[in-house]
Amino acid sequence: MDDRIDELRARRREAEKGGGEERIESQHEKGKMTARERIDYFLDEGTFHEFDQFRTHRNHKFGMEEEQTPGDGVVTGYGEVNGRTVFVFAHDFTVFGGSLGEVFAEKVCKVMDKAMEVGAPVIGLNDSAGARIQEGVSSLAGYAEIFRRNTEASGVVPQISAIMGPCAGGAVYSPAITDFTFMVKDTSHMFITGPDVIKTVTGEEVSFEELGGAVTHSSTSGVAHFAVDSEEQALDNIALLLSYLPQNNVENPPRIDPWDDPDRADDALKTIVPNEPRKPYDVTDVIGSVFDEESFFEVHENFAKNIVIGFARLNGHSVGVVANQPRVNAGTLDIEASEKGARFVRFCDAFNIPIVTFEDVPGFMPGTEQEHGGIIRHGAKLLFAYAEATVPLLTVITRKAYGGAYCVMASKHIGGDVNYAWPSAEIAVMGPKGAVNILYRRELAAADDPEVRRQELIDEYREEFANPYTAADRGFIDDVIEPPETRKRLIDDLEMLLSKRKSLPDKKHGNIPI
Repeated sequence: MDDRIDELRARRREAEKGGGEERIESQHEKGKMTARERIDYFLDEGTFHEFDQFRTHRNHKFGMEEEQTPGDGVVTGYGEVNGRTVFVFAHDFTVFGGSLGEVFAEKVCKVMDKAMEVGAPVIGLNDSAGARIQEGVSSLAGYAEIFRRNTEASGVVPQISAIMGPCAGGAVYSPAITDFTFMVKDTSHMFITGPDVIKTVTGEEVSFEELGGAVTHSSTSGVAHFAVDSEEQALDNIALLLSYLPQNNVENPPRIDPWDDPDRADDALKTIVPNEPRKPYDVTDVIGSVFDEESFFEVHENFAKNIVIGFARLNGHSVGVVANQPRVNAGTLDIEASEKGARFVRFCDAFNIPIVTFEDVPGFMPGTEQEHGGIIRHGAKLLFAYAEATVPLLTVITRKAYGGAYCVMASKHIGGDVNYAWPSAEIAVMGPKGAVNILYRRELAAADDPEVRRQELIDEYREEFANPYTAADRGFIDDVIEPPETRKRLIDDLEMLLSKRKSLPDKKHGNIPI
């Protein structure tokens, strides 16, 4: 027995050293942790249980027969983050460059299957050269098996990806299906085809960082939700993100002990929204004043900045936040903002997270570029997402709510449970100036001083139509409230809505306008 135990310990030591000290040192020189170091940092100490530590590849051709490394380039298993179970797989770049082969894929699939069975999040720490060329179609089949499981797990358990090295070709599609993607600046890259292929095919010269770096994907393409400065920061932020999420789609999101006074009324809210309708303000100031102090965790901060999304807490309850941002393009909804908002709303709805919407939107972005790019189709995604949501929907109109954008932003008509307006709210088909130019075109043309008359008519229109009281009279707004009341009203309403039950017509799934 002692000999067998010694053998076991020797095999474990061999597996834990991965591709060897030289390759580990190379990983460190690049500013990167190894797969095991990442897992040890991320999980609560002593909680990691590894799967398939002794598995090796089955290929014995193309030089592979000489290297039979235990684990086959990926470390898999489960552990705890802040006392809650998570499943994790971490690519080991020191073994075959972290390339995916048949056994590698089987290990990842086992973890994903088990996560769905027990109802716990899956965290993928990606650092891979891609498909293992020596294993041919078996590598491609392995990726496809993972993609299928990503799709099956979507909306069942949270899936989070961290890109901590290269991620190219077909490998990018697994992170693309997951719910949130983190990238590390300078050391992580994602692309379908690399700079060399692009230069050969198109003649275009582009760097790795410009093509598929963290900054590019978090601000331009929107592929990444977070771009962070270090691997440690990525892992810390994943742990923070998990604190807002339930373990699976049949649990409610976690509530923590509240630390902020639920009756707190912030008088600063009285002056955040300017009296001048066209003057910008920062909606994150509103968010910071309404929700539990310092609880807002923004998602996709650098992409489509005309809409703000993220998680926050109301009296300790986890909620999703969607808000138009008047500081950027006056808060208009364009293609990217619509997609950003829609995917976040659908995530919250899938995982029973109530949604609080702050609305200040003059409409959809006009222009041929938006129309030709399909703003009608893309804008409909946000409408569809809100309309199919069954979680509690609470909406506050802070200022403008014009045209179709008023309908889209969780209005009462598409399912809003509680809809408030501040006294500064303007709810109308269009802005006063545009409406006056259409309604009084002939009168203005005949006026002695068209500009003076136009301003008079604008003032009359604003007083008559561009206010919250007409909507309140029709029951489209539940109440017009003073801004400092917002926090307490939302907390009370959320408590009331936590037992909300709503069922949709029986169907396989809707056909969102992709």
